[in-house]
Amino acid sequence: MTKLFPKIALAASLAFATGASSATETLRFAHFWPATSAVNTEVFEVWAKAVEEASNGQLKIDMYPSQTLVKAAKSYDGAVTGLADITGVVQGYSAGRFPLTEIVELPGITASASQGACILQSLYDSGEVAQEYDDSHVLFMFSTGPAYLHTREKEVKVPADLAGLRMRRPNEVAGSMLAEMGAAPVGIPAPGIYEALERGVVDGLSFPFEAMKIFRINELINHHVQIPYGSSTFVVTMNKRTYNNLSPELKKVIDDNSGMQWAMKAAKVIHRLDQEGLAEAKAQGDSIHVVNDPLNDPEWGMPLKKGTEKYLKNIEERGATTARDVYKKATELRSKCEA
Repeated sequence: MTKLFPKIALAASLAFATGASSATETLRFAHFWPATSAVNTEVFEVWAKAVEEASNGQLKIDMYPSQTLVKAAKSYDGAVTGLADITGVVQGYSAGRFPLTEIVELPGITASASQGACILQSLYDSGEVAQEYDDSHVLFMFSTGPAYLHTREKEVKVPADLAGLRMRRPNEVAGSMLAEMGAAPVGIPAPGIYEALERGVVDGLSFPFEAMKIFRINELINHHVQIPYGSSTFVVTMNKRTYNNLSPELKKVIDDNSGMQWAMKAAKVIHRLDQEGLAEAKAQGDSIHVVNDPLNDPEWGMPLKKGTEKYLKNIEERGATTARDVYKKATELRSKCEA
């Protein structure tokens, strides 16, 4: 038995010298999307597999979908505090925390999930919104396609039709727009919308068609206003300490699977789901009223422009001194990022 010791010691020395290790680092990835959703199976699980393979098994990703580890509204805090190692976050659920990021959600900025993801990731990469994420390690960002308006009983064609309706809003930006158009905005995380509609807590909602499909909301809705008046943004981010404690080799694996490449992979899935959600609504025979150019529409244009100005002024007063610059850069990126 003693004759084996030198061989074991030699193997250990070689392993240390080459950086090889049999130890596995397990990272907990928490998000609110259903386990069966395409966002989980075609974006997050595919990302996890890519990381695991690139690390030769030294990194393992344990997935916690459907709010099983962190509630949707606390997702970003979950990554910051280390309750999870990685989280998928809707910035709009943390009201006032990401004011510059939410500029991308304003009317007329994005026309598709692909364009939104490109604009958002570009703003982060060039530093315009990066300071809002100093307390975590950002992996990649993406967005929905345009969020439309959907109602259960009342058909909406003009802003006046929204008066008095309780409408679920996904974020501060959308809430400001809905209030400007006479609705009563109600904040409800996506997983709670189905029940809220069933119980009559809300009369309708703001949602992209992708989410209408994922969360089965089309089942309860009869009327849609296809007006691209806003969108929702997302970030996949990591606990800083977890990232910093990784070896240089494993940090490189994470870095190589971050940024624009994954923003656009996520966007491709979201875009397809948008198309499927719209097709589902049409197949049900729902009424769909289309407003193609909302900012220049005689009925919708004024309240949307007023809502945009109100949002920018509001966050400026709260200290976002670069708000106008970020808005300008976001609009300029529209021509560089394909819809």
